[in-house]
Amino acid sequence: MRLLLLSVSILSLAACSFEREDDNADRVATDADRSANSTTENLADSMASNDAEDSTVDTSLDIDDPEERPIMQAQVVLDRQGFGPGVIDGKMGMSTENALRGFQEANSLDITGEMNSETEKKLAQWSDIPATRVVRIPKEWGEIEFASIPDDAAEQAKMDQLGYTSLDEKLAERFHTTTDVLKMLNPGGQPAGATVRSSSGPDKPATNSSSAPKPSPSKSPASSDAAEGSNSLFAVGQMIRVPNIGADRIAPDALIEESWQQTLKSLGVGTEQPSVAKVVVSEKAGTLKGFDAAGKLVALFTVTTGSSNDPLPIGDWKINGVGHNPPFAYNPELFWDVPDDKEKQQLPPGPNGPVGVVWIDLSKEHYGIHGTPEPQTIGRVQSHGCVRLTNWDAARLAEMVSTSTSVVFEA
Repeated sequence: MRLLLLSVSILSLAACSFEREDDNADRVATDADRSANSTTENLADSMASNDAEDSTVDTSLDIDDPEERPIMQAQVVLDRQGFGPGVIDGKMGMSTENALRGFQEANSLDITGEMNSETEKKLAQWSDIPATRVVRIPKEWGEIEFASIPDDAAEQAKMDQLGYTSLDEKLAERFHTTTDVLKMLNPGGQPAGATVRSSSGPDKPATNSSSAPKPSPSKSPASSDAAEGSNSLFAVGQMIRVPNIGADRIAPDALIEESWQQTLKSLGVGTEQPSVAKVVVSEKAGTLKGFDAAGKLVALFTVTTGSSNDPLPIGDWKINGVGHNPPFAYNPELFWDVPDDKEKQQLPPGPNGPVGVVWIDLSKEHYGIHGTPEPQTIGRVQSHGCVRLTNWDAARLAEMVSTSTSVVFEA
């Protein structure tokens, strides 16, 4: 991993403005990653993936998933291999099709974006990776303050950070999914497959039945905010079923600042990512591809690439630097859809900030590659000119690139 700091203190970006503060698909590699993740040499949180046998793993979390979930299992594998399916939801969609195209290209298969027999055969080498796993929400999450974020920029500027609004939202980002998917995987607030205790009859496995018990929303004990955004279905110490994302090992010798390490932990993103020598963003395909020094495709993410008002600047660019957890200089003059009479504001950093957790600054003035507070909208809505990814994909890309990485924007 290469720690990059922007060499300028203030960047005026076209509708993506912020003030910067210092602050392979092969079995051998996968097995090595699993071995590393099953040891204490991983600085990720206690919910990190543990694919190998490990005597320190909490055996109470061994609850078999009653469903096969083949599409979610493929999404989990693709995500681990660097071909991001966007939000992991167990459904075929645009982002999953793009991920399949990337996987097929990297493995010299017919590029169809479909789960055909040839692709299924190639993915079968990871068939022992389950679609989901059960984790326990860490007790330290009870010390986090969750608060609603107002729509008005002036009110946002008064906040210390634009953090997560609820424990549920934080969980969803940690496992590259949505709160709706987490609720589906945990009917009645219990992991699918867990035994539901009953006083009127025999115990039954938790299912997606509408008759399953619904727990009352709970609030983080540390939060003093009584707003609706602070309510959560899940609670600290609770066992829940989540998508089985991996590639989340944070190496002890990784040269990263503490705040960025915490961000990687919160997004389930590891420090051991492939080095990318060239990034290609396709306006037509709505994808960002990462190639290594040998020209091999090692990563692909679905992205949002500008709009008719702020089109993608076609051409060759360089990376000036990478900003981690950047604040945001809100300038209404740079937004075509905001009245110019609105006041400028300095917004605090956070995953729910306008550029999410990462800003990758480009040599094209006012443009960059960044995260988003709305991962479900990637590839589906227009941006204000910049290239936007989910926070977890943006963080992963930030671990892949350097100032020597070239960037190509193509139609």
